[in-house]
Amino acid sequence: MKNFLFTSESMTEGHPDKVADAIADAVLDAVLDKDKYGRVACEVMTGMGYVIVGGEITTRTWVDVNNLARDTVRRIGYNKPEFGFDYHTLSVFNVIHGQSLDIAQGVKKTGVKKQGSGDQGMMTGFACKETKELMPLPIMLAHKLARQLAEKRKKKVLPWLRPDGKTQVTVRYVDGKPRELDSVVIAAQHDPEVKLTKIRKEILEKVISPVCSKYLSKRTKFYINNTGRFVIGGPVADCGVTGRKIIADTYGGVGAHGGGAFSGKDPTKVDRSGAYMARYVAKNIVAVGLAEKCEIQISYVIGGAKPLSINVNTFNTGKVSEEKIAKIIPQIFDLSPGGLIKELNLLRAIYQKTSCYGHFGRAEPEFTWERTNKAKEILKAL
Repeated sequence: MKNFLFTSESMTEGHPDKVADAIADAVLDAVLDKDKYGRVACEVMTGMGYVIVGGEITTRTWVDVNNLARDTVRRIGYNKPEFGFDYHTLSVFNVIHGQSLDIAQGVKKTGVKKQGSGDQGMMTGFACKETKELMPLPIMLAHKLARQLAEKRKKKVLPWLRPDGKTQVTVRYVDGKPRELDSVVIAAQHDPEVKLTKIRKEILEKVISPVCSKYLSKRTKFYINNTGRFVIGGPVADCGVTGRKIIADTYGGVGAHGGGAFSGKDPTKVDRSGAYMARYVAKNIVAVGLAEKCEIQISYVIGGAKPLSINVNTFNTGKVSEEKIAKIIPQIFDLSPGGLIKELNLLRAIYQKTSCYGHFGRAEPEFTWERTNKAKEILKAL
């Protein structure tokens, strides 16, 4: 299909699911900061006045989960009692326990070649030439709109904004290329006294236009707080759960998804680290010009030190065969669980930044899987 519409969504860090992701990654960072070999699979649920922190953690250090959760909520912006959920008064329930020894025996803490996968599963990475970040345009615009909402709130440019918010864009593709925005959807939590006409006018001027001007047309439709009111939001309005926004975390619905969520998991969990490596491989293949778009799938067995399979899909845009690309990948990229942790330098406290606005297409130095430094090796192997 050459002419079509495609939609992706994102959300601000005040969205209840993203609050849960942020707390889970804050716990992970706190462990890795003191014990880089700590094992973390942290799950969080948020609701009206409470945060439940659970999952499995095995570590030599100690984490003040109560205050860590409160500080994360404060940093996000839930700092007033009238929000119905604020860091002063929320209850934090800590139900964390240790990792299963049956699972742990498959993962070694030392020896790159010996370290096994922390779980079975398949992971997918994707890259394309639609944007300078080598990401699909719809998800990049949705993330940038969500960031813009948060920035205008925190800098008090739009002082009536509250922390919760969602964005959505629908891109019109012509001949397989993004042409213009068919529609933009913004749901922005706000103070009760601000008028809807003001909300719509200022969000259009100060959020949508700066981000999307290149792709706006006379035909673009805008849906800003389409119900007319969004005062009650965040964990008061909806229960938030870790790992419930896996499509916004990845490629916005473009390509396949392995199914595993990321936040709260240490790098021995290939749900996370394998997906980062798959993106690293796909991005380097596109960056070097072997394809206009590329999807990489890798799979693992629990305790295994090598991937079970490597699949390459270039969507008929490849300059060389997919079989040839698949053959050179393990020559250039160490896909063993220990090898990819070493290559991407993942045993660091870097994960809070990933909990909102996507795990891919980011320029921050912590996002090592976004490098395109394998060009010479790929060309040499070919």
